[in-house]
Amino acid sequence: MRLFFSFCFFFFMIIFSATAYDPLDPSGNITIKWDIMSWTADGYVATVTMNNFQIYRHIQNPGWTLGWTWAKKEVIWSMVGAQTTEQGDCSKFKGNVPHCCKKTPTVVDLLPGVPYNQQFSNCCKGGVIGAWGQDPSAAVSQFQVSAGLAGTTNKTVKLPKNFTLLGPGPGYTCGPAKIVPSTVFLTTDKRRKTQALMTWNVTCTYSQFLARKHPSCCVSFSSFYNDTITPCPSCACGCENKKGCVKADSKILTMKGLNTPKKDNTPLLQCTHHMCPVRVHWHVKTNYKDYWRVKIAITNFNYRMNHTLWTLAIQHPNLNNVTQVFSFDYKPVSPYGSINDTGMFYGTKFYNDLLMEAGPSGNVQSEVLLQKDQKTFTFKQGWAFPRKVYFNGDECMLPPPDSYPFLPNSAQGNFASMSLTILLLLLFISIW
Repeated sequence: MRLFFSFCFFFFMIIFSATAYDPLDPSGNITIKWDIMSWTADGYVATVTMNNFQIYRHIQNPGWTLGWTWAKKEVIWSMVGAQTTEQGDCSKFKGNVPHCCKKTPTVVDLLPGVPYNQQFSNCCKGGVIGAWGQDPSAAVSQFQVSAGLAGTTNKTVKLPKNFTLLGPGPGYTCGPAKIVPSTVFLTTDKRRKTQALMTWNVTCTYSQFLARKHPSCCVSFSSFYNDTITPCPSCACGCENKKGCVKADSKILTMKGLNTPKKDNTPLLQCTHHMCPVRVHWHVKTNYKDYWRVKIAITNFNYRMNHTLWTLAIQHPNLNNVTQVFSFDYKPVSPYGSINDTGMFYGTKFYNDLLMEAGPSGNVQSEVLLQKDQKTFTFKQGWAFPRKVYFNGDECMLPPPDSYPFLPNSAQGNFASMSLTILLLLLFISIW
């Protein structure tokens, strides 16, 4: 019996750990680093840095929300570059009142345009953090916190615990804070190094299974060699919102404020058979002697959401030989070194890096020219279609393989014509 329970425990541990593992970005995570920069009379001043080390997953509007539990009775005297959503009960303080007295503070980024004296480096972007693979300089957010009633030495400081991260919704799981070697800083003239008095890290990983019950996107296929269009699977993203969807020609779409997001991010979807907020379409467009061309189109079906800094990750064996991408930016993703079958597409800055809400402007598209490898290239058995597709870091539902546009079999056509010829010949002989 003990052996059985041990087996069950390890089985569920394996399942749990697997849900937070992305095979196309195995080392992707968000690392939250606390650097104590100075001691105060009753605590410390720390710089908190959030680095997004995920290649193609970013945090979009309405931005990140960070929470933790203080180990003792700490308070936050002040913050720069961020704020807590609640002050809590600070009635026992007279004179100077802390910024937050809650045992479990919840912190959000400041909005762009706040007064200069409230700003901190890499702050005030409304909680938006870019993907590391798209723009490393935008994949960071920082703020400063002054903690009181806390330790004033490395030995008396107690690390916060129970960290939580919303980005902007659920999906992230954060580990415990761990003390690491102090961060080293280089002065502006690059002639002197300084270091933090104490540093600890918190690592948060993402799981799509924890984020939502259904996929948030789906994929459809078509090709030049077959008139059949393979649509997204029915109810690919769940049909719970079917009753509240809006038809594309509905008069409701003319109402003012329709595109304003709700506080709980409830979508307003266009009525479709798949009921997905986003659809990715892959069309095999042209076949040349040494090259072949694909058209990629992304369509938004959510009237309350536009996607800033969107990303599209695709796995296909011929992405190891991309010749030209016409309207998107492109970077290869090689999580396993020698295997180069994954790439990330994203919008060109100030041109199509914003996917608008559902409607006439709610789509972006590009074409991709790929060079053939004559040893592996084929249009048979669905080889020309991707193996995996991720939009904004979430895996999209693909159609079942047996529904892919198939390559017409010329042998069957020849056999049919030959059978017809033989039949006509036999008929002619019988009449003769």
